[in-house]
Amino acid sequence: MQDMNTWSETVNGMTWGWTGIRGTWQGMDAEHSMSELKAVGVNWIALALAAVQETAQSTTIPFREAPTVTDDEVRWAIRNAKRRGMKVCLKPVVNCANGTWRAHIGFFRQEVPGEPSWADWFKSYAEFILHYAVIAEQEGCEMLCVGCEMVQADSREAEWRSLIAEVRKVYDGLITYNCDKYQEDRVNWWDAVDIISSSGYYPTGQWEIQLDRIENALKRWNKPFLFMETGCPSRTGSSLRPNDWSLEGVPSEEEQAHWYEEMFAACSRRDWMRGYMLWDWPAKLYDSSEASANDDYCIYGKQAMNTVRDFYAERLSKPEEAGEVK
Repeated sequence: MQDMNTWSETVNGMTWGWTGIRGTWQGMDAEHSMSELKAVGVNWIALALAAVQETAQSTTIPFREAPTVTDDEVRWAIRNAKRRGMKVCLKPVVNCANGTWRAHIGFFRQEVPGEPSWADWFKSYAEFILHYAVIAEQEGCEMLCVGCEMVQADSREAEWRSLIAEVRKVYDGLITYNCDKYQEDRVNWWDAVDIISSSGYYPTGQWEIQLDRIENALKRWNKPFLFMETGCPSRTGSSLRPNDWSLEGVPSEEEQAHWYEEMFAACSRRDWMRGYMLWDWPAKLYDSSEASANDDYCIYGKQAMNTVRDFYAERLSKPEEAGEVK
């Protein structure tokens, strides 16, 4: 294991393949998507897949069945990314079939006979994460993300520490947890992971305030930090609510590009910022001729693609500017 106090990676990353729908992580479309992604200048890729439990109070995570991608698809994506020179973070995530956001998965603080419990859920969740931890180890993934935006579950410190300890028995790479926006200073078990990461969906005009808050939190833990997710739809109004994928508006490449410019400028002034896994890049891309009408997060063919490509190229030419936690 590397010394995390001196870990100096420059992570120019992108999240690929969400939500990991069975049948989409192999074939010509997926091959084309990865080929186009490499042209943006990424050196890291987060392969994000979802298993779907029925509701926020369900305690079974059926990750071996559709719609979750198959293990063969996961291995194909890892190998394809590595063949293109990208380092890989495998990111298994849990969703709810009824549309409830995973942050609201939760149970009684103390177990009650006959009611669903944290113990039952974490037992299933551990099986889910450990399954992909083994694949990550076998395929040489450099990083594993053990959870994403589980706000209600964040307080279950003992369960997370136990899970991470079990993961380390089968996986030797870097471990991170992707907390939600505004939660960087509310997780009390950051010492258990190697890298602190979060979803950086912060509104325009708020970057300095939020980065100050994150910086103060990092001083307690002395760990590297990156945005495991961050991005903004190309849609009017989205720069003020970049986390809201359902916000109504009209397509706007300009608003998306300006948001990225502001975010990169603010983060570049922080020597503890290790990098970004931008959100997101689908396994099947829209045609580049449709980019101006597309109002989602993907930057393919949009003004923000040039912004990201230029910024990533500059970072790789000056990697020493991204330093350790002070």
